[in-house]
Amino acid sequence: MTLATQNVTQDIVAKLWNLCNVLKDDGVTFHQYVTELTYLLFLKMAKETNTEKQLPDGYRWDDLETKSAPERLTFYRSLLIHLGEHGSLLVREIFANASSFIKKPTTLSILVTEIDKLDWYNARREGMGDLYEGLLEKNANEKKSGAGQYFTPRPLIDSMVEAMKPSVEDIIQDPASGTGGFLIAANRYIRQHSDADAWAESKQRKYHRDTFYGMEFVQDTHRLALMNLMLHGLDSDPAAAGIRYGDTLSPEGEALPKATLILTNPPFGTKKGGGLPTRTDFTFATSNKQFAFLQHIYRGLKPGGRAAVVLPDNVLFESNVGRDIRRDLMDKCNLHTILRLPTGIFYAQGVKTNVLFFARGASDKGNTKEVWVYDLRANMPSFGKKTVLTRGHFKEFEECYGEKPTYSAFALSGATAKSKRGARSETERFRRFTRDWVAERGDNLDIAWLKDDSETAAEDLPEPEALAEEALGELEAAMAELRSILVELGDENV
Repeated sequence: MTLATQNVTQDIVAKLWNLCNVLKDDGVTFHQYVTELTYLLFLKMAKETNTEKQLPDGYRWDDLETKSAPERLTFYRSLLIHLGEHGSLLVREIFANASSFIKKPTTLSILVTEIDKLDWYNARREGMGDLYEGLLEKNANEKKSGAGQYFTPRPLIDSMVEAMKPSVEDIIQDPASGTGGFLIAANRYIRQHSDADAWAESKQRKYHRDTFYGMEFVQDTHRLALMNLMLHGLDSDPAAAGIRYGDTLSPEGEALPKATLILTNPPFGTKKGGGLPTRTDFTFATSNKQFAFLQHIYRGLKPGGRAAVVLPDNVLFESNVGRDIRRDLMDKCNLHTILRLPTGIFYAQGVKTNVLFFARGASDKGNTKEVWVYDLRANMPSFGKKTVLTRGHFKEFEECYGEKPTYSAFALSGATAKSKRGARSETERFRRFTRDWVAERGDNLDIAWLKDDSETAAEDLPEPEALAEEALGELEAAMAELRSILVELGDENV
Protein backbone atom coordinates (compact mmCIF):
# COMPACT_ATOMS: atom_id res chain seq x y z
CA MET A 1 0.00 0.00 0.00
CA THR A 2 1.47 3.37 -1.03
CA LEU A 3 1.60 6.30 1.39
CA ALA A 4 -1.05 8.15 -0.64
CA THR A 5 -3.34 5.11 -0.57
CA GLN A 6 -2.78 4.70 3.15
CA ASN A 7 -3.65 8.36 3.78
CA VAL A 8 -6.89 8.11 1.76
CA THR A 9 -7.90 4.95 3.61
CA GLN A 10 -7.04 6.37 7.04
CA ASP A 11 -9.00 9.56 6.28
CA ILE A 12 -12.16 7.64 5.32
CA VAL A 13 -11.80 5.25 8.27
CA ALA A 14 -11.44 8.20 10.64
CA LYS A 15 -14.60 9.83 9.25
CA LEU A 16 -16.54 6.57 9.56
CA TRP A 17 -15.29 6.04 13.10
CA ASN A 18 -16.34 9.55 14.07
CA LEU A 19 -19.91 8.51 13.30
CA CYS A 20 -19.74 6.35 16.43
CA ASN A 21 -20.43 9.53 18.41
CA VAL A 22 -23.75 9.88 16.57
CA LEU A 23 -24.64 6.27 17.35
CA LYS A 24 -23.44 6.53 20.94
CA ASP A 25 -25.82 9.44 21.53
CA ASP A 26 -28.63 7.14 20.35
CA GLY A 27 -27.71 4.41 22.82
CA VAL A 28 -25.75 2.17 20.44
CA THR A 29 -22.73 0.65 22.23
CA PHE A 30 -19.22 0.27 20.86
CA HIS A 31 -19.88 -3.47 20.79
CA GLN A 32 -22.70 -2.98 18.26
CA TYR A 33 -21.20 -0.10 16.31
CA VAL A 34 -19.39 -1.80 13.42
CA THR A 35 -22.21 -4.30 12.92
CA GLU A 36 -24.71 -1.43 12.67
CA LEU A 37 -22.49 0.41 10.23
CA THR A 38 -21.87 -2.71 8.13
CA TYR A 39 -25.51 -2.89 7.05
CA LEU A 40 -25.39 0.66 5.67
CA LEU A 41 -21.91 0.25 4.15
CA PHE A 42 -22.98 -2.91 2.33
CA LEU A 43 -25.84 -1.06 0.65
CA LYS A 44 -23.65 1.90 -0.27
CA MET A 45 -20.69 -0.18 -1.46
CA ALA A 46 -23.00 -2.33 -3.61
CA LYS A 47 -24.07 0.84 -5.39
CA GLU A 48 -20.50 2.15 -5.75
CA THR A 49 -19.19 -1.17 -7.14
CA ASN A 50 -22.15 -1.81 -9.47
CA THR A 51 -23.06 -5.05 -7.70
CA GLU A 52 -26.62 -4.09 -6.67
CA LYS A 53 -28.06 -6.92 -8.77
CA GLN A 54 -27.53 -9.19 -5.75
CA LEU A 55 -30.04 -7.00 -3.84
CA PRO A 56 -33.79 -7.20 -4.56
CA ASP A 57 -35.41 -4.21 -6.29
CA GLY A 58 -36.77 -1.63 -3.89
CA TYR A 59 -34.30 -2.49 -1.12
CA ARG A 60 -31.15 -0.69 -2.21
CA TRP A 61 -29.19 2.39 -1.15
CA ASP A 62 -31.15 4.83 -3.30
CA ASP A 63 -34.43 3.46 -1.97
CA LEU A 64 -33.25 4.18 1.56
CA GLU A 65 -31.78 7.57 0.72
CA THR A 66 -34.87 8.91 -1.09
CA LYS A 67 -37.20 8.14 1.81
CA SER A 68 -38.23 11.17 3.88
CA ALA A 69 -36.48 11.44 7.23
CA PRO A 70 -39.56 10.51 9.34
CA GLU A 71 -40.27 7.28 7.41
CA ARG A 72 -36.63 6.28 6.75
CA LEU A 73 -36.07 4.43 10.02
CA THR A 74 -39.27 2.38 9.63
CA PHE A 75 -38.27 1.46 6.09
CA TYR A 76 -34.71 0.63 7.21
CA ARG A 77 -35.96 -1.83 9.80
CA SER A 78 -38.17 -3.58 7.25
CA LEU A 79 -35.25 -3.56 4.78
CA LEU A 80 -33.03 -5.46 7.23
CA ILE A 81 -35.68 -8.15 7.71
CA HIS A 82 -36.36 -8.38 3.95
CA LEU A 83 -32.67 -8.75 3.02
CA GLY A 84 -32.30 -11.55 5.54
CA GLU A 85 -34.76 -13.57 3.43
CA HIS A 86 -34.25 -12.29 -0.15
CA GLY A 87 -31.43 -11.54 -2.56
CA SER A 88 -28.24 -13.50 -3.17
CA LEU A 89 -27.00 -16.13 -0.72
CA LEU A 90 -24.28 -13.73 0.40
CA VAL A 91 -26.85 -10.98 1.07
CA ARG A 92 -29.06 -13.35 3.07
CA GLU A 93 -26.09 -14.48 5.17
CA ILE A 94 -24.86 -10.95 5.91
CA PHE A 95 -28.37 -9.79 6.89
CA ALA A 96 -29.42 -13.00 8.66
CA ASN A 97 -31.37 -12.11 11.82
CA ALA A 98 -30.31 -8.49 11.34
CA SER A 99 -31.87 -5.81 13.52
CA SER A 100 -31.07 -2.17 14.23
CA PHE A 101 -30.41 -0.61 17.62
CA ILE A 102 -31.01 2.89 16.22
CA LYS A 103 -33.99 4.54 17.93
CA LYS A 104 -34.10 8.07 16.49
CA PRO A 105 -34.93 8.81 12.82
CA THR A 106 -32.50 11.74 12.92
CA THR A 107 -29.63 9.39 13.81
CA LEU A 108 -30.20 7.27 10.71
CA SER A 109 -30.56 10.36 8.52
CA ILE A 110 -27.22 11.72 9.73
CA LEU A 111 -25.52 8.39 9.04
CA VAL A 112 -26.96 8.17 5.51
CA THR A 113 -25.95 11.75 4.73
CA GLU A 114 -22.42 11.43 6.10
CA ILE A 115 -21.76 8.06 4.40
CA ASP A 116 -22.97 9.53 1.10
CA LYS A 117 -20.53 12.45 1.48
CA LEU A 118 -17.41 10.24 1.75
CA ASP A 119 -14.82 10.20 -1.04
CA TRP A 120 -16.12 7.06 -2.72
CA TYR A 121 -14.18 7.69 -5.94
CA ASN A 122 -10.85 7.30 -4.13
CA ALA A 123 -12.26 4.55 -1.96
CA ARG A 124 -13.05 2.51 -5.10
CA ARG A 125 -9.66 3.27 -6.61
CA GLU A 126 -7.63 2.44 -3.50
CA GLY A 127 -9.61 -0.64 -2.50
CA MET A 128 -12.67 -0.93 -0.30
CA GLY A 129 -11.27 -4.01 1.39
CA ASP A 130 -8.50 -1.99 3.03
CA LEU A 131 -11.07 0.60 4.11
CA TYR A 132 -13.27 -1.97 5.82
CA GLU A 133 -10.32 -3.81 7.36
CA GLY A 134 -9.12 -0.46 8.74
CA LEU A 135 -12.51 0.08 10.34
CA LEU A 136 -12.39 -3.35 11.99
CA GLU A 137 -8.89 -2.66 13.29
CA LYS A 138 -9.97 0.74 14.63
CA ASN A 139 -12.81 -0.94 16.49
CA ALA A 140 -10.49 -3.61 17.91
CA ASN A 141 -8.05 -0.98 19.17
CA GLU A 142 -10.84 0.82 21.02
CA LYS A 143 -10.92 -0.93 24.41
CA LYS A 144 -14.55 0.04 25.04
CA SER A 145 -15.67 -2.02 22.04
CA GLY A 146 -14.41 -5.26 23.53
CA ALA A 147 -13.51 -6.40 19.99
CA GLY A 148 -9.77 -6.62 20.65
CA GLN A 149 -10.20 -9.99 22.31
CA TYR A 150 -11.26 -11.37 18.92
CA PHE A 151 -8.87 -9.38 16.71
CA THR A 152 -5.40 -10.74 15.92
CA PRO A 153 -2.96 -7.86 15.29
CA ARG A 154 -2.16 -7.44 11.59
CA PRO A 155 1.66 -7.51 12.08
CA LEU A 156 1.38 -10.90 13.83
CA ILE A 157 -0.90 -12.29 11.12
CA ASP A 158 1.46 -11.13 8.37
CA SER A 159 4.47 -12.65 10.14
CA MET A 160 2.72 -16.01 10.56
CA VAL A 161 1.71 -15.96 6.88
CA GLU A 162 5.27 -15.07 5.86
CA ALA A 163 6.56 -18.08 7.80
CA MET A 164 3.97 -20.42 6.24
CA LYS A 165 4.30 -19.05 2.69
CA PRO A 166 0.87 -20.11 1.34
CA SER A 167 0.59 -21.01 -2.33
CA VAL A 168 -2.17 -21.37 -4.90
CA GLU A 169 -2.00 -25.15 -4.44
CA ASP A 170 -2.96 -24.92 -0.77
CA ILE A 171 -6.34 -25.61 0.85
CA ILE A 172 -6.38 -23.02 3.63
CA GLN A 173 -8.56 -23.12 6.73
CA ASP A 174 -9.25 -20.96 9.76
CA PRO A 175 -11.61 -22.82 12.13
CA ALA A 176 -12.04 -19.73 14.36
CA SER A 177 -12.27 -17.16 11.61
CA GLY A 178 -13.26 -14.01 13.47
CA THR A 179 -13.46 -11.28 10.83
CA GLY A 180 -11.40 -13.28 8.32
CA GLY A 181 -7.98 -11.67 8.83
CA PHE A 182 -5.89 -14.82 8.31
CA LEU A 183 -7.65 -15.86 5.09
CA ILE A 184 -7.40 -12.33 3.68
CA ALA A 185 -3.69 -12.12 4.52
CA ALA A 186 -3.07 -15.52 2.90
CA ASN A 187 -4.92 -14.39 -0.24
CA ARG A 188 -2.86 -11.19 -0.31
CA TYR A 189 0.41 -13.14 0.03
CA ILE A 190 -0.49 -15.59 -2.74
CA ARG A 191 -1.43 -12.82 -5.17
CA GLN A 192 1.74 -10.87 -4.37
CA HIS A 193 3.90 -13.93 -5.09
CA SER A 194 2.07 -15.28 -8.13
CA ASP A 195 0.82 -13.97 -11.47
CA ALA A 196 -2.90 -14.58 -11.02
CA ASP A 197 -3.66 -13.34 -14.54
CA ALA A 198 -1.60 -16.21 -15.96
CA TRP A 199 -3.47 -18.94 -14.06
CA ALA A 200 -5.33 -21.45 -16.18
CA GLU A 201 -9.11 -21.42 -15.90
CA SER A 202 -9.05 -24.64 -13.86
CA LYS A 203 -6.64 -23.06 -11.37
CA GLN A 204 -8.80 -19.93 -11.17
CA ARG A 205 -11.86 -22.08 -10.49
CA LYS A 206 -10.06 -24.09 -7.81
CA TYR A 207 -8.77 -20.92 -6.16
CA HIS A 208 -12.21 -19.35 -5.83
CA ARG A 209 -14.17 -22.51 -5.01
CA ASP A 210 -11.79 -24.77 -3.09
CA THR A 211 -9.04 -22.77 -1.35
CA PHE A 212 -10.36 -20.68 1.56
CA TYR A 213 -12.47 -22.25 4.30
CA GLY A 214 -13.43 -21.09 7.75
CA MET A 215 -16.04 -21.21 10.50
CA GLU A 216 -17.28 -18.55 12.92
CA PHE A 217 -19.57 -19.17 15.89
CA VAL A 218 -20.78 -15.59 16.60
CA GLN A 219 -23.32 -14.43 14.01
CA ASP A 220 -22.46 -10.71 14.19
CA THR A 221 -18.77 -11.54 13.71
CA HIS A 222 -19.68 -13.92 10.88
CA ARG A 223 -21.46 -11.16 8.94
CA LEU A 224 -18.40 -8.89 9.39
CA ALA A 225 -16.19 -11.69 8.04
CA LEU A 226 -18.41 -12.19 4.97
CA MET A 227 -18.32 -8.46 4.27
CA ASN A 228 -14.54 -8.40 4.70
CA LEU A 229 -13.94 -11.34 2.36
CA MET A 230 -16.30 -9.92 -0.26
CA LEU A 231 -14.50 -6.56 -0.32
CA HIS A 232 -11.17 -8.37 -0.72
CA GLY A 233 -12.37 -10.31 -3.76
CA LEU A 234 -13.03 -13.56 -1.91
CA ASP A 235 -16.79 -13.62 -2.42
CA SER A 236 -16.71 -17.21 -3.63
CA ASP A 237 -19.77 -19.44 -3.71
CA PRO A 238 -20.53 -19.99 0.01
CA ALA A 239 -21.82 -23.44 -0.85
CA ALA A 240 -18.34 -24.37 -2.09
CA ALA A 241 -15.99 -22.50 0.23
CA GLY A 242 -15.85 -19.38 2.39
CA ILE A 243 -16.52 -18.79 6.07
CA ARG A 244 -19.45 -20.79 7.38
CA TYR A 245 -21.62 -19.84 10.35
CA GLY A 246 -21.36 -22.64 12.87
CA ASP A 247 -19.57 -24.22 15.82
CA THR A 248 -16.25 -25.87 14.96
CA LEU A 249 -16.44 -27.85 18.20
CA SER A 250 -19.71 -29.48 17.08
CA PRO A 251 -20.27 -31.95 14.22
CA GLU A 252 -20.40 -28.86 11.95
CA GLY A 253 -16.65 -28.64 12.38
CA GLU A 254 -16.20 -32.20 11.19
CA ALA A 255 -17.60 -31.12 7.82
CA LEU A 256 -14.72 -28.71 7.18
CA PRO A 257 -12.45 -30.24 4.52
CA LYS A 258 -8.94 -31.45 5.33
CA ALA A 259 -6.44 -28.63 4.83
CA THR A 260 -2.84 -28.29 3.73
CA LEU A 261 -2.53 -25.05 5.74
CA ILE A 262 -4.34 -23.89 8.89
CA LEU A 263 -3.86 -20.37 10.24
CA THR A 264 -5.87 -19.44 13.31
CA ASN A 265 -6.23 -17.81 16.72
CA PRO A 266 -8.84 -19.88 18.62
CA PRO A 267 -10.93 -18.27 21.39
CA PHE A 268 -9.65 -18.49 24.96
CA GLY A 269 -11.52 -19.97 27.91
CA THR A 270 -13.85 -22.90 28.42
CA LYS A 271 -16.97 -23.91 26.54
CA LYS A 272 -20.07 -21.99 27.73
CA GLY A 273 -21.84 -23.82 30.51
CA GLY A 274 -18.75 -25.96 31.08
CA GLY A 275 -19.99 -28.65 28.70
CA LEU A 276 -17.84 -30.76 26.44
CA PRO A 277 -17.54 -30.28 22.68
CA THR A 278 -20.03 -32.44 20.80
CA ARG A 279 -17.49 -33.62 18.24
CA THR A 280 -17.43 -37.38 17.78
CA ASP A 281 -13.90 -37.56 16.39
CA PHE A 282 -11.86 -36.12 19.29
CA THR A 283 -9.68 -38.59 21.17
CA PHE A 284 -9.43 -36.48 24.34
CA ALA A 285 -12.51 -35.05 26.04
CA THR A 286 -12.01 -31.54 27.40
CA SER A 287 -14.10 -28.41 28.00
CA ASN A 288 -11.02 -26.24 27.40
CA LYS A 289 -11.62 -24.59 24.04
CA GLN A 290 -7.94 -24.20 23.17
CA PHE A 291 -7.21 -27.90 23.65
CA ALA A 292 -10.37 -28.81 21.72
CA PHE A 293 -9.41 -26.52 18.83
CA LEU A 294 -5.85 -27.85 18.87
CA GLN A 295 -7.20 -31.38 18.36
CA HIS A 296 -9.35 -30.14 15.47
CA ILE A 297 -6.34 -28.47 13.87
CA TYR A 298 -3.81 -31.27 13.88
CA ARG A 299 -6.47 -33.86 13.03
CA GLY A 300 -7.70 -31.59 10.21
CA LEU A 301 -4.37 -31.44 8.38
CA LYS A 302 -3.56 -33.60 5.40
CA PRO A 303 -0.23 -35.51 5.61
CA GLY A 304 2.43 -32.87 5.02
CA GLY A 305 -0.02 -30.10 5.85
CA ARG A 306 1.19 -27.34 8.13
CA ALA A 307 -0.27 -25.00 10.73
CA ALA A 308 0.49 -21.81 12.65
CA VAL A 309 -1.75 -21.38 15.71
CA VAL A 310 -1.96 -18.72 18.45
CA LEU A 311 -2.45 -20.37 21.86
CA PRO A 312 -2.14 -19.20 25.49
CA ASP A 313 0.59 -20.41 27.83
CA ASN A 314 -1.61 -22.92 29.66
CA VAL A 315 -1.68 -25.09 26.53
CA LEU A 316 2.08 -25.53 26.95
CA PHE A 317 2.12 -26.69 30.56
CA GLU A 318 -1.28 -27.98 31.79
CA SER A 319 -1.13 -31.55 33.07
CA ASN A 320 -3.49 -34.54 32.69
CA VAL A 321 -5.47 -34.21 29.43
CA GLY A 322 -3.34 -31.24 28.41
CA ARG A 323 -0.20 -33.36 28.57
CA ASP A 324 -1.93 -36.14 26.64
CA ILE A 325 -2.93 -33.75 23.84
CA ARG A 326 0.59 -32.25 23.61
CA ARG A 327 2.06 -35.74 23.42
CA ASP A 328 -0.42 -36.71 20.70
CA LEU A 329 0.40 -33.51 18.81
CA MET A 330 4.14 -34.22 18.93
CA ASP A 331 3.55 -37.79 17.80
CA LYS A 332 1.30 -37.00 14.86
CA CYS A 333 3.06 -33.75 13.87
CA ASN A 334 6.48 -32.20 13.75
CA LEU A 335 6.10 -29.41 16.31
CA HIS A 336 9.19 -27.64 15.03
CA THR A 337 8.81 -24.07 16.35
CA ILE A 338 7.24 -22.15 19.22
CA LEU A 339 7.18 -18.35 19.20
CA ARG A 340 6.71 -16.84 22.68
CA LEU A 341 4.75 -13.63 22.06
CA PRO A 342 5.04 -10.37 24.00
CA THR A 343 2.35 -9.50 26.52
CA GLY A 344 -0.15 -6.71 25.89
CA ILE A 345 -0.77 -7.34 22.18
CA PHE A 346 -4.28 -8.65 22.80
CA TYR A 347 -7.23 -6.90 24.43
CA ALA A 348 -7.18 -9.00 27.60
CA GLN A 349 -4.36 -7.70 29.83
CA GLY A 350 -1.91 -10.21 31.20
CA VAL A 351 -2.78 -13.00 28.77
CA LYS A 352 0.45 -14.66 27.65
CA THR A 353 0.35 -16.28 24.23
CA ASN A 354 2.46 -18.23 21.77
CA VAL A 355 2.42 -19.31 18.16
CA LEU A 356 2.83 -23.04 17.57
CA PHE A 357 4.17 -24.03 14.15
CA PHE A 358 3.82 -27.67 13.17
CA ALA A 359 3.37 -30.01 10.21
CA ARG A 360 1.41 -33.28 10.00
CA GLY A 361 3.53 -36.35 9.45
CA ALA A 362 2.99 -39.30 7.13
CA SER A 363 2.63 -41.58 10.17
CA ASP A 364 1.09 -40.99 13.60
CA LYS A 365 4.18 -41.62 15.72
CA GLY A 366 7.50 -39.96 16.45
CA ASN A 367 7.27 -36.97 14.12
CA THR A 368 8.74 -34.37 16.52
CA LYS A 369 12.50 -34.82 16.94
CA GLU A 370 13.28 -31.36 18.29
CA VAL A 371 11.50 -28.12 19.15
CA TRP A 372 12.94 -24.67 18.48
CA VAL A 373 11.73 -21.88 20.76
CA TYR A 374 12.01 -18.17 19.95
CA ASP A 375 11.51 -15.88 22.96
CA LEU A 376 9.97 -12.58 21.82
CA ARG A 377 8.57 -11.98 25.31
CA ALA A 378 11.48 -11.46 27.66
CA ASN A 379 12.76 -7.88 27.93
CA MET A 380 10.28 -6.56 25.39
CA PRO A 381 8.27 -3.34 25.80
CA SER A 382 4.65 -3.35 26.94
CA PHE A 383 2.68 -2.90 23.75
CA GLY A 384 -0.35 -0.66 23.54
CA LYS A 385 -1.20 2.81 22.30
CA LYS A 386 2.18 4.22 23.37
CA THR A 387 4.28 1.41 21.93
CA VAL A 388 2.63 -0.02 18.82
CA LEU A 389 3.39 -3.55 17.65
CA THR A 390 4.84 -3.47 14.12
CA ARG A 391 6.04 -6.00 11.59
CA GLY A 392 9.59 -4.91 12.41
CA HIS A 393 9.32 -6.55 15.82
CA PHE A 394 9.11 -9.95 14.06
CA LYS A 395 12.01 -9.37 11.64
CA GLU A 396 14.64 -11.28 13.62
CA PHE A 397 12.24 -14.16 14.29
CA GLU A 398 11.46 -14.51 10.59
CA GLU A 399 15.18 -14.58 9.78
CA CYS A 400 15.77 -17.31 12.39
CA TYR A 401 12.72 -19.29 11.23
CA GLY A 402 14.11 -19.57 7.70
CA GLU A 403 12.44 -20.47 4.44
CA LYS A 404 9.39 -22.73 4.19
CA PRO A 405 10.45 -26.34 4.87
CA THR A 406 9.56 -28.83 2.16
CA TYR A 407 7.15 -31.65 2.92
CA SER A 408 9.64 -34.37 2.04
CA ALA A 409 12.61 -32.95 3.95
CA PHE A 410 10.77 -31.53 6.92
CA ALA A 411 7.09 -32.14 7.45
CA LEU A 412 7.11 -35.83 6.67
CA SER A 413 10.50 -36.89 7.97
CA GLY A 414 10.76 -34.62 10.99
CA ALA A 415 14.19 -33.39 9.94
CA THR A 416 15.63 -30.10 11.13
CA ALA A 417 14.38 -27.06 9.23
CA LYS A 418 16.62 -25.76 6.47
CA SER A 419 16.71 -22.38 4.83
CA LYS A 420 18.67 -20.48 2.19
CA ARG A 421 20.94 -19.45 5.04
CA GLY A 422 21.65 -23.07 5.86
CA ALA A 423 20.63 -25.02 8.96
CA ARG A 424 19.04 -23.17 11.86
CA SER A 425 21.46 -21.85 14.41
CA GLU A 426 20.92 -20.84 18.03
CA THR A 427 20.90 -17.20 19.10
CA GLU A 428 20.25 -15.43 22.39
CA ARG A 429 16.49 -15.62 21.74
CA PHE A 430 16.36 -18.82 19.63
CA ARG A 431 17.12 -22.20 21.21
CA ARG A 432 16.80 -25.84 20.22
CA PHE A 433 15.43 -28.54 22.56
CA THR A 434 15.33 -32.25 21.80
CA ARG A 435 12.17 -34.31 22.06
CA ASP A 436 13.82 -36.47 24.73
CA TRP A 437 14.60 -33.38 26.82
CA VAL A 438 10.97 -32.22 26.54
CA ALA A 439 9.77 -35.70 27.59
CA GLU A 440 12.03 -35.64 30.66
CA ARG A 441 10.21 -32.51 31.90
CA GLY A 442 6.79 -34.14 31.57
CA ASP A 443 6.15 -32.84 28.04
CA ASN A 444 6.03 -29.31 29.43
CA LEU A 445 6.64 -26.90 26.55
CA ASP A 446 6.60 -23.70 28.60
CA ILE A 447 10.31 -23.15 28.03
CA ALA A 448 12.09 -19.94 29.04
CA TRP A 449 15.76 -19.26 29.68
CA LEU A 450 16.15 -15.47 29.51
CA LYS A 451 15.98 -13.41 32.71
CA ASP A 452 13.03 -11.08 32.10
CA ASP A 453 13.65 -7.73 33.76
CA SER A 454 10.59 -6.24 32.04
CA GLU A 455 8.11 -8.23 34.12
CA THR A 456 8.80 -6.22 37.26
CA ALA A 457 9.58 -2.87 35.63
CA ALA A 458 7.28 -0.22 37.17
CA GLU A 459 7.01 1.72 33.93
CA ASP A 460 5.43 -1.30 32.24
CA LEU A 461 2.58 -1.60 34.74
CA PRO A 462 -0.81 -0.40 33.47
CA GLU A 463 -1.98 3.00 34.61
CA PRO A 464 -5.03 3.01 36.95
CA GLU A 465 -6.95 4.93 34.28
CA ALA A 466 -6.15 2.24 31.72
CA LEU A 467 -7.36 -0.49 34.08
CA ALA A 468 -10.58 1.44 34.75
CA GLU A 469 -11.12 1.96 31.01
CA GLU A 470 -10.57 -1.74 30.37
CA ALA A 471 -13.05 -2.72 33.08
CA LEU A 472 -15.61 -0.33 31.60
CA GLY A 473 -15.07 -1.82 28.16
CA GLU A 474 -15.57 -5.35 29.47
CA LEU A 475 -18.76 -4.28 31.24
CA GLU A 476 -20.15 -2.60 28.11
CA ALA A 477 -19.34 -5.67 26.02
CA ALA A 478 -21.09 -7.93 28.56
CA MET A 479 -24.12 -5.64 28.69
CA ALA A 480 -24.30 -5.57 24.89
CA GLU A 481 -24.19 -9.36 24.72
CA LEU A 482 -26.93 -9.60 27.36
CA ARG A 483 -29.03 -7.09 25.44
CA SER A 484 -28.63 -9.06 22.22
CA ILE A 485 -29.74 -12.24 23.99
CA LEU A 486 -32.83 -10.54 25.41
CA VAL A 487 -33.74 -9.14 21.99
CA GLU A 488 -33.40 -12.62 20.48
CA LEU A 489 -35.72 -13.89 23.22
CA GLY A 490 -38.33 -11.37 22.12
CA ASP A 491 -37.99 -8.62 24.71
CA GLU A 492 -38.40 -5.55 22.50
CA ASN A 493 -38.30 -3.16 25.46
CA VAL A 494 -34.61 -3.72 26.13
